[in-house]
Amino acid sequence: MNWGAGLAASAGLARSARPESGGGGRPRFDPSDMRLVSLSHVNDPETTNVYPGDPEFTLSTVATLEEDGFYLQYVREGEHTGTHFGAPCHFNAGEPSSDELHPEDLMLPAVKLDIRDRAERDPDYAVTVEDLWWFEREHGPIPEGAAVVLWTGWQEKWGTPDFHNFDEQGRMHHPGFAPEAVSWLLETGRLGYRGALGTDTFSPDVGIDDRYRVSLMLYRRHRISLEVLANLESLPVTGGWVLAGGPLHRNGSGATATVFGMVPRH
Repeated sequence: MNWGAGLAASAGLARSARPESGGGGRPRFDPSDMRLVSLSHVNDPETTNVYPGDPEFTLSTVATLEEDGFYLQYVREGEHTGTHFGAPCHFNAGEPSSDELHPEDLMLPAVKLDIRDRAERDPDYAVTVEDLWWFEREHGPIPEGAAVVLWTGWQEKWGTPDFHNFDEQGRMHHPGFAPEAVSWLLETGRLGYRGALGTDTFSPDVGIDDRYRVSLMLYRRHRISLEVLANLESLPVTGGWVLAGGPLHRNGSGATATVFGMVPRH
């Protein structure tokens, strides 16, 4: 079912059935019933798209087996290179840095919103409150403290100029969340003390929003972002979990991450 179709025509129905507050409680995690899938791109200087203004990403060999008896590369990158998580201090002073987060902040129940059809028609598409109502009408409540992940189809553009999708004025265009939708997720507790917004693009903000309104709301308390995700076809709509792991730099704004999806076996 295309849960986003006919939103404007069905606005009255959505309002009459909308969930106001109290998303689903945190689901039980049973590792014996889970399998791991990778949700990360491989970082390669030949293909990795870097956010405009971020440091260049380079890899260089500093030791070889033949000359040194071991192999080692020197990695030069910004903390938000490739698949990564962002920490609250990335946008808000006084909020936790990556080394101040707890392990529980990086392992979250996940839901996936498939907006590929809308993103293909409109690269500036912003997920609305109505989209979230319709999602819950079909799939049930979003768990408290969830990672709400957008599957936009942008992962297929990785390694090409289409990932940035610059226009003639140099502005990026990619889909994201509308600020009103994130306000609703916060006000109803679906994003609470912890939680995340995830996406296969550069940011949970739409690309043309140079005010980063969604990021400013998201990055408080212990909430994080999961950005430039890959392989989202392997993450179920509901019932999965995400786990982000990366280097914990002192006062880090986040980290290049290996993000795993934990998917029910059945």
